[in-house]
Amino acid sequence: MAKRPSRTALAGLVTSSLISAPVLAAPPEPLPADQLDWQPWGDDRPAGAVCRGRYVMPDYRLAPPPEGQVSSEADSGEYGAEGGTRLSGEVVLRRGDTQLEAPRVNLPSARDRVLAEGPVALRDRNLLVRGDAAEFSLENDAASIDSAHYVAHEQRVRGDAVRLARLEDGRYRLREASFTSCEPGSELWRLVGNDILLDRQEGYGTAKHARLEVGHVPVFYWPWVRFPLDDRRQTGFLWPVISASGDGFDYAQPFYWNIAPDQDATLTPRWISDRGWLLGGEYRYLFPSDAGTLEGAYMADDQRAGEEASDGSALEDGDDRWYLDFRHAGRFDARTDYQLRYGAASDGAYFDDFGRDFAERDTDHLSRLARLDYRGDVWRLQAKAQGYQKLDDPLKEEDKPFYRLPSLDARARWSQNSGFYQEWNSNLTYFWRDIEGDENGIYDFKDGQRTTPVREAANGARLRLTPAAGWRFDDSWGYLEPRFELAHLSYDLDYGDRETERGTTPSLTVPVASVDGGLVFERDLSIGGDAYRQTLEPRLNYAYVPARDQTEFPDFDTSERNFSWQQLWSPDRFTGGDRVGDLNRLSYGVESRLLEDASGRERLSLGLGQSFYFEDRHIDMAGNPDTLPADRDSFDYYAATRERSPLVTRLDWRLSDAWRTRWEWLYDDHRSRTEQASWDLQYRAEAGHVLNLGYRWEIEGFDLSEEDAEDVRGYNREEVDVSGAWKVSPRVDLIGRVVYDHTNDRTLEQLAGVQWNDCCYGLQLVWRKWIDDEDTANTIADDTTDRGVFLRFVFKGLGGVGGKTADYFDGTVPGYRGAALERR
Repeated sequence: MAKRPSRTALAGLVTSSLISAPVLAAPPEPLPADQLDWQPWGDDRPAGAVCRGRYVMPDYRLAPPPEGQVSSEADSGEYGAEGGTRLSGEVVLRRGDTQLEAPRVNLPSARDRVLAEGPVALRDRNLLVRGDAAEFSLENDAASIDSAHYVAHEQRVRGDAVRLARLEDGRYRLREASFTSCEPGSELWRLVGNDILLDRQEGYGTAKHARLEVGHVPVFYWPWVRFPLDDRRQTGFLWPVISASGDGFDYAQPFYWNIAPDQDATLTPRWISDRGWLLGGEYRYLFPSDAGTLEGAYMADDQRAGEEASDGSALEDGDDRWYLDFRHAGRFDARTDYQLRYGAASDGAYFDDFGRDFAERDTDHLSRLARLDYRGDVWRLQAKAQGYQKLDDPLKEEDKPFYRLPSLDARARWSQNSGFYQEWNSNLTYFWRDIEGDENGIYDFKDGQRTTPVREAANGARLRLTPAAGWRFDDSWGYLEPRFELAHLSYDLDYGDRETERGTTPSLTVPVASVDGGLVFERDLSIGGDAYRQTLEPRLNYAYVPARDQTEFPDFDTSERNFSWQQLWSPDRFTGGDRVGDLNRLSYGVESRLLEDASGRERLSLGLGQSFYFEDRHIDMAGNPDTLPADRDSFDYYAATRERSPLVTRLDWRLSDAWRTRWEWLYDDHRSRTEQASWDLQYRAEAGHVLNLGYRWEIEGFDLSEEDAEDVRGYNREEVDVSGAWKVSPRVDLIGRVVYDHTNDRTLEQLAGVQWNDCCYGLQLVWRKWIDDEDTANTIADDTTDRGVFLRFVFKGLGGVGGKTADYFDGTVPGYRGAALERR
């Protein structure tokens, strides 16, 4: 089970203004660092250490005595008339793991206890307690110390108490005491209570009438509080999450339940002003061969559901709102595993209204899946039922996802020593979805009407078979691979009430042939005194796929691929299984790599390639082999009829251990224009500094996967993305990011943040402003701007206030890994 961040368990949280007389515990002033086993770091300071030193328990002064006995050492001793003994000077007593040091010690005649006059020091298993006077039992583990000052070395916590008692069961009870993880000399925060109980064996402490002081200023009060002493999970209330904005006040109070070592749960009542109460929860389990999570939330009466809804939404004030997300994975044996997932929400606007994680990152769908996988030496088998709920409100009918109920997949490969191989690839899937519309596919949407395309109107089964055979010759100087594949598609479709002349059992069988070959030339090279191997690798790839009529084929899961370096060498023009794209082309290219001779690590890879087409590409999503796109001025028509693809240049260069750059440039040498370009430069220092510079250019119409007219860009895209993180010191990290849309002269995202990671506390503060295009990329008039400030403050050893920001801190700057604030 993954660890929960250690956070304070709260009970009856009220403001410090309610502190009454019994709460005003007054612990003694703390001791200086040199009396608390504190050792400042020297030359041995670990990298990244945020504390200025550490607690080091010295060796015991006496060897361990036989079990049940006490060993002693003193400068002098006196025996009293009644049988008592008085030791003085440097007195040291040891019983088991407990050692007492004091200038004067009295032993009554019964020899059942020790009375020590201060200053005294009691040591016990990485625990130090100093005080003015002590009483120590010689029959059990009980002890008590007045004006106590304690240190737990491994937990790195300390505190002070008017009186400290070690109970017979090994727990410690403190009266008018304090508790903190701050290093000696720092009073940034401390927990102060009238009655504190520390259970080191169970890993938690409790306090009555406790207050949290920050810089000696009370900020919270608890009648009773439970807090962790180590990283073990503890049942109790967690710190609240509080926010306020123009939409009102939002307060969430999580409660964590440590059910068992392999199970836990969190319940979170949440009050949102003007909306009402929402109850959220999460249950997690981790068994030997299975693991899973169940999370969700429910609001019985959302008083602003209709008021905040989009145009065309069915939401009304007073509606109940909820979501559920269940995830489970496990295995039956070493070859067979399975996965389950079910997610659902009351409406498509739930996460827009209530959020799910830091910075309101989108949750645009909830998955549903049941999958079983078998991995044999030859066969790979899979059976699954899959779907998802798309979270738009309102949701267009044609945007509803198809469910696979079920999908059966079987793959196998046989190889011979001669280089020949055979493959079997098959898939049978039944696609289903429930959509509205009349016999022409017309339905009401918002203030108008829309039509579901006929190729997306059917439910039905699809069988796809792609058996293949080939021969692979591979040597150090080159390779050659001819391959033949037979692609077969057949359907059994049901259009329901939709009027169409399409057939219900279309099918096709089409050959897919390709030949791939290349040479590898190598030479030794010396650059700056370092030895390298440079390769020159010319490559040719021919692919032929004849055009076959697919006008009656549905579109269940398919889109056309954008051109790229990978497309130079692939015969597949589509993703998914509903189209087999016609192709008759020869790709040619060359790649050169620079390898470090000592380690073989690749320092540079530079590739240049292009495709030459012998025929036009007729098959698009319409599937007609006899027509081309109607608009001769469109990019689609040009892409289907051009004789040459754009020149593709690709570069991956490790300039040094810290610097790396990647380029991909698609240049149309016929029209002398760039169709797509991307450039990234990254700097990563061993100290943790990161800098990313990115540039993107994409011509209008380049993205062939865009089908929805509302979400097709009507302009060229040109964006600059700059992000970075700078570790100012082991304690301070700064992050920032700017994404700029040069085409429309606007900033898409701005972010600035700071992380402060000190010895006893941590802080993350992020400001973010971003633009939401509302799924209408063809216009920017309806775009909305959101902004927020996100804060998390962690008292190490107690927990933190504010939502979790760590994942977003790491994810917003590629290559950056921040220190976890919960670690001490």
